[in-house]
Amino acid sequence: MKKHLLIAALAAALAFPAFCPAAAEPVDPAEQALAKQEAEDHATLVEARVAALKAGLKLTPAQEKDWTALEKVLREVVVARAGRRKAFLAQAAEFHEKDEVVQSIKLVGQNLVARGEELQKVAAAAAPLFESLDAAQKHRFALLLHSFAAPNALN
Repeated sequence: MKKHLLIAALAAALAFPAFCPAAAEPVDPAEQALAKQEAEDHATLVEARVAALKAGLKLTPAQEKDWTALEKVLREVVVARAGRRKAFLAQAAEFHEKDEVVQSIKLVGQNLVARGEELQKVAAAAAPLFESLDAAQKHRFALLLHSFAAPNALN
């Protein structure tokens, strides 16, 4: 039984590298500067992905009205995801130090539920726009929106 628990914990640690203590908040000034740079890079990537999605769709003026709602939700989801990731890393490091395997599993579950709820919001906001797209736009929409729905996208 202990062997199975150990294997499960190891699999979780490998699947979720955030469980390692090194994932905690940086304290060194150089690490803080790096974290700030990473945050700025993240914001730039978000802007680029939103712009790429919109540009790739080649929206008509009539479709623009539905774009605004989707863009707003995408930005909200990215902000929420970033905040949740920061909290997740801090809690995961704490649970790792205390060997709280069950708490770690619960934390991952809560994170997955929140992610699912965010994807439901994106789907609801995307539906009106998607219905108005032609076949070529729908194809590009699926390709480009995937960058927001992928498991590690915009963490």
